[in-house]
Amino acid sequence: MEFTYAQAIITGFIQGVTELFPVSSLGHAVLMPAWIGGQWSNFTTDANSPYLVATIALHSASAIALFLVFRKRWFALIFSGIRSLSGRRDLESAVFWRLVIATIPVAVLGVIFEENLRELFSKPLASAVFLTINGCVLFIVERITRSTARPEGISEENKNITESISVKNAIAIGFGQSLALFAGISRFGISMSAGLLRGLSHSTASDFAFLLALPVIAGASLYKLPELFQAENSQLLGPILAGSVVSFLCTYASITFLVRWFKTRTLYPFAIYCLVVGAISIIRFAS
Repeated sequence: MEFTYAQAIITGFIQGVTELFPVSSLGHAVLMPAWIGGQWSNFTTDANSPYLVATIALHSASAIALFLVFRKRWFALIFSGIRSLSGRRDLESAVFWRLVIATIPVAVLGVIFEENLRELFSKPLASAVFLTINGCVLFIVERITRSTARPEGISEENKNITESISVKNAIAIGFGQSLALFAGISRFGISMSAGLLRGLSHSTASDFAFLLALPVIAGASLYKLPELFQAENSQLLGPILAGSVVSFLCTYASITFLVRWFKTRTLYPFAIYCLVVGAISIIRFAS
């Protein structure tokens, strides 16, 4: 696969902007080359193309940005989680183990169905359908939870998470998050929707979704990135490095924006975006 610096930078920009927006960065990674066409369309038409590995590399840059934004929180969670093994439990350790539990289903299902998902990744129409479904989910969840969400209380994030998301619910959210293995379904959107359905405020639900995104992205990176260093993919390293820098910067900026956004705003604009882009893409690729 020929992957130029310009293509890598553009892809990194799209990846960074969409990774933590509830609009599916993976879906955009499929739809963008298909819409542009030409040599770009070759990225996804071959199920064995290294393009998927390239996009995961760009996801890794997003994971680094995500960790840096929440580094103090993550250090506290990891430390408390380890300390809880000796019996000293607190709110931070409870949140940590809920994140671990919620990550297990998507990790297991991702490994089991890897080949099927890789083949589906090469189908723009499928991504368009899933993006439309994603928009429907966001819209419906906002409608049914607008009168039940708790008041904002950013200082109470850990308490709200542990009170509203039991271990059983964490497992359910983990399976729900597995839907994001389908390009077009947003991991962040599904996780936040689950939090809203449990009565969390938009601020706390987005907080839990931000935290839950990191283990999955980091795990996928560790699992797939070794393929990038195979001899046949050596020509991709330079462009991917350039794209990763762009992805990191855009992800950092988008997280900063979204943290502020969900203090007072809703998922409606993202739902409308997914419905419009998804529907237009279905019409485009169904013909």
